[in-house]
Amino acid sequence: MTSPTLERQSSPSRPRPVRSVPRPVVPPELRITDNPAAAVLRAATRGPIFRDNAAQTTGLSIATVNRQVSALLSSGLLRERADLTASGAVGRPRVPFEVETDRFATLGVHIGANLTRIVAADLSGRILGGLEIATPQAAQDAAITIIARSAKAFLDRLPRRRPLWVGVALAGRVDPVAGVVDHPRLDWQSAPVGPIFATVLDLPVSVAAHVEAMAAAELLLTTGTPDRSGAQDRPGSSLYIYGRETVGVAVTLHDRVYTPANGPGSIAHLPTGSDIDCSCGRRGCLEATVGEAAVLARAVRAGIVPKREAPRKPVIAELYKAAEQGSAPARDMLFERAEILGNTAALVRDMFNPDRVVLGGQAFTGYRPGLERVVQAFGRATTLAPADLRISRFGGRVQEHAAAVTSLSVCYADPLSALRRATRSR
Repeated sequence: MTSPTLERQSSPSRPRPVRSVPRPVVPPELRITDNPAAAVLRAATRGPIFRDNAAQTTGLSIATVNRQVSALLSSGLLRERADLTASGAVGRPRVPFEVETDRFATLGVHIGANLTRIVAADLSGRILGGLEIATPQAAQDAAITIIARSAKAFLDRLPRRRPLWVGVALAGRVDPVAGVVDHPRLDWQSAPVGPIFATVLDLPVSVAAHVEAMAAAELLLTTGTPDRSGAQDRPGSSLYIYGRETVGVAVTLHDRVYTPANGPGSIAHLPTGSDIDCSCGRRGCLEATVGEAAVLARAVRAGIVPKREAPRKPVIAELYKAAEQGSAPARDMLFERAEILGNTAALVRDMFNPDRVVLGGQAFTGYRPGLERVVQAFGRATTLAPADLRISRFGGRVQEHAAAVTSLSVCYADPLSALRRATRSR
């Protein structure tokens, strides 16, 4: 899979908030369903496949596979590859099929505390391209509208593709049914993310908590394929731990990202033993200690990274560069963060005892030598047997794939129904 570079774009001028009639907001499906059409579509996302092989892969009868393939071909979600039919074969030729990757697109948006990423994906989950904008520092409805209009402008640059769905992933407490979000870092309360996006883009919209979406990307976009170590996914449970500007955790149980009725739990205020003040009034909370802005601020105060004013404010990459160029204070600061992350990951792992642990986010992947410290600290701190510990297969692009899978999840759960819903919304 190629990794297109995100473009950078300035936020458009502040519009007035959109207030219109409600449009369809649909909860994301962060799971692998037993829908037959979904099973056939998922089998086809991994490349051309013959019907008998699809029956073996999905466990469906050949008659069921034939019916679903016919329906998905008629809908345009699959296409046949007659060019791959063996020449000179005796009897009726076997024609493989694959997912249609040229006709449709979904739009994914990851709203971060500082940066917002907007990406388009095809039905195989491949990211077609994207852009970055600064997350608007405006009143919540105006900020959401600015982002939605930027997303629409980006989607308009793909006129040959039919848009199917919009997925929005972000931190905070998400009501996936209403598409409403409480996001303390952005000072959003009951923010109508889903309704505004649906109105601006005139498409069905799904909104997900971003760490749960990242866990879903590991489940839905990589199942059945080996990771970099060659290990295969398998049934059971996974613990996904995320760290960058925010920190979070999600749990996958038997092909489903577990979403508590009251919203995802939080590890932001787990004690770390540090002396860093937190906005909650306590000291040593995890997010206040390891979040990028907090680490960078300490590096600036210590003189490791030069202090500059806008528009060239210091960025975390400067701290990584200083460490790579031999700065002992920079290296020590990043190693200290790595130790805290490893200890925390071990603590949470011991609470859940999952079959595997996946670490994602630039706090883990941004400084490669620090990752070794994370693994070492994890091994020392856990009280259980050695864990199946992995790094997210999406590396520094976890946010983009979280957005993409949120936009694809309903289609992956019931493709024919999702296509009908998308058609009705236009």
